[in-house]
Amino acid sequence: MAILVIREYEHLMEVAGGTVPVGKEPALVRQEVVIGGGSLQSTAFTERTRFVRLHCDVAAGIAFGSNPTAIAVQDMAAGQTEYFGVETGHKVAVRGA
Repeated sequence: MAILVIREYEHLMEVAGGTVPVGKEPALVRQEVVIGGGSLQSTAFTERTRFVRLHCDVAAGIAFGSNPTAIAVQDMAAGQTEYFGVETGHKVAVRGA
């Protein structure tokens, strides 16, 4: 079964001399959404969530918004991990590419 793993973060990791562009663990929330032929949505991001880390194990299309619908285009490749800034209460939708 193909899965989109979503980790929600409030802060970036800080180290001596600056900030590293990765989420500070532990994540606020971890979600999984099954990737299939239709668009499926995550639950809404928390009020503390400022950005998310997405990892797809198959090629997939994604969309963000209050009621997003993903289309079957390849926004993320199989095995790809990306960070995105998001708004409180929004969701991510995913669909197989």
